[in-house]
Amino acid sequence: MKGIILAILVFYPFLGGLLAYAVGRRNELYRDYLADFVTASELVLMAVLFIFFGDKAGEGAVMNCRVAEICGFGLNFTMDGFRLVYGTIAALMWMMTTILSREYFRHHENRNRFYLFLLLTLGATMGVFLSADLYTTFIFFEIMSFTSYVWVAQEENEPSLRAAATYLAVAVIGGLVMLMGIFLVYHALGTVKMSELLEAAEQYQDKKLLYIAGTCMLFGFGAKAGAFPLHIWLPKAHPVAPAPASALLSGILTKTGIFGVLVVSSEIFLHDAAWGTLLLSIGVLTMFGGAVLAVFSVDLKRTLACSSMSQIGFILVGAGMQGLLGEENALAVHGTMLHMMNHSMIKLVLFMAAGVIYMNTHALDLNKIRGFGRKKPLLKGIFLIGALAIGGIPLFGGYISKTLLHESIVEFGGGFLMHAVEWIFLFSGGLTVAYMTKLFVAVFVEENESREVQRKYDGMKSYMSRESTFALAGSALLLLIWGLFPHGLMDRAAELGQGFMHLEEFGHVVSYFSLKNLSGACISIAIGAVVYLFFIRRILMREEKKGLRSYVDLWPAWLDLENLLYRPVLLELLPVLCEAVCRVFDRFVDTLVKYLIPVCGVVCRIFDSLPDLLVVGLRKSVYRDSPLPHELSEGNIFTLACGRVLNFWQRLANRTWQRKNPVRKDYVHILAVKHDELKENNMIIGRSLSFALLLVCIGLCLTLIYILWL
Repeated sequence: MKGIILAILVFYPFLGGLLAYAVGRRNELYRDYLADFVTASELVLMAVLFIFFGDKAGEGAVMNCRVAEICGFGLNFTMDGFRLVYGTIAALMWMMTTILSREYFRHHENRNRFYLFLLLTLGATMGVFLSADLYTTFIFFEIMSFTSYVWVAQEENEPSLRAAATYLAVAVIGGLVMLMGIFLVYHALGTVKMSELLEAAEQYQDKKLLYIAGTCMLFGFGAKAGAFPLHIWLPKAHPVAPAPASALLSGILTKTGIFGVLVVSSEIFLHDAAWGTLLLSIGVLTMFGGAVLAVFSVDLKRTLACSSMSQIGFILVGAGMQGLLGEENALAVHGTMLHMMNHSMIKLVLFMAAGVIYMNTHALDLNKIRGFGRKKPLLKGIFLIGALAIGGIPLFGGYISKTLLHESIVEFGGGFLMHAVEWIFLFSGGLTVAYMTKLFVAVFVEENESREVQRKYDGMKSYMSRESTFALAGSALLLLIWGLFPHGLMDRAAELGQGFMHLEEFGHVVSYFSLKNLSGACISIAIGAVVYLFFIRRILMREEKKGLRSYVDLWPAWLDLENLLYRPVLLELLPVLCEAVCRVFDRFVDTLVKYLIPVCGVVCRIFDSLPDLLVVGLRKSVYRDSPLPHELSEGNIFTLACGRVLNFWQRLANRTWQRKNPVRKDYVHILAVKHDELKENNMIIGRSLSFALLLVCIGLCLTLIYILWL
């Protein structure tokens, strides 16, 4: 019965979404309060579970729940330390973004639809994180993809619809490839239960098939995470999606992809160096590529989106180092876990702050929103906490997780390649500092090039409601406290989730603020300062009239992987290939019709005649037709018996008292004819309406007699 709470956590938001939609058709205010209540109660439920099950989960205990006879194989859910932590983070982020949505969508259309799919996606996301087998993961993963598609297309303009189409295409193609991988895993190992995969994989000899299956699943999960080269949806979906949706897309939905990658890495390829090398390579490309895109971007939300891509790369680097370090991977395990959590909380704060900026300016271009936060100390402080945390500045959460990831690379050692990975890691961290400095300076330090616009910005006193203030300030405060207590909070959370990645013991306690560990952060900060001062300020800014300078986007427009590769392949090359295949097939069919089909017709006629000839021959020789002894030519057994008796009495009479006037009748035939006439008359009567009415009358009379008798 305890496991039923897991099903409630998954299906309760689905029910809440449908109910909120129904209420919203009559009263929008009640719908908003209902949505707040659903997300808040989901968080309370997770908090209660955390209190009563947290200690047991830390000791390795699990809670299971099975919902049978759904989707054929049933749905299986489980709860352990990792899922407990991330379920709580997801519920917290949904509650905060739902509270912000009330003010953000105040003047928007289709709000009822947004709230419906907001809550449906919460249930689907919980289903992914709590899934106990790959089949359940796939079911809710696809539900989540389709429900979150509505977020991207919410505004229903050309950019949002195009970005939504890209998002859905990547999600669907990734999901199909992932499903192929799940089929291969089931074929090879005979199970898709996560608790049984590791033992089955260790005993399976054909590693080549497992690598193919793992690569297929990595394709699907990596597409959702925004890993290179399947990141194309991420920089385009976030700028057009509403800010509350962007916070969830970046902070949580990408982590469902990371969740899948960790499942494959920990349950199928545990301590596998080859698999770790693959993840490390993808992570380095994603980490560095996202940071470069963010440096060049001049759109607030696009910069944060590219930043999400880069931070996903940091997490994948940690996942790769787990495989390379083998059983001594404690630093990589804890760094991966903590950077996932840090990125979720950081992007919650930053995207909600971006939402407040957009609510008041209706713009995202840095040149247009420049100077908006100069005289808004609360918003400035909130954004600064998020910027310092993601930049890896000491005393903030991002510093702790990046230090662990960096130390895992240093611990592995190696030759030139690993030293190159380390410096790309530090340089990407420096780029993070550079583009976050660019955003903070542009919005909160510099003045707008238009004095009139700047006076308008400075005059905004009530730029967000009390509810929005609670959502932003509360999230920023939690992020600040989280980073100030690395051993008391962060290490405890990492230890709680380490069993998910099969780490039994942590090992030594890391001295986060030693000179050795601080040196990595200082190198990244120094790189960030150089990039900001000598590249962003001098190259990515152009001098305008009156000595004012504006931000310019110098990223080549043609260097867009979607337009350069994917769309041409799907929309141009693929149709050409399909047309060529169809032509070849058409010619093949013509050849069959012209030559093969007539020949086959003759052969079939011959083979069709052979059985007939064989049957006729057998019936004329071995199996001659003969009347069945029990088959009567006419009448039935009763008419036959009576007719024979009457024929006997007729012969007896003709020989005795009717010898002078004998009678010659065949009573067997006469009775058979009478029987057939009677049978035909009964059939006619039985099919007539009069007979039916007669039976109805008889039935009513019997019913009436029965009632009167009682």
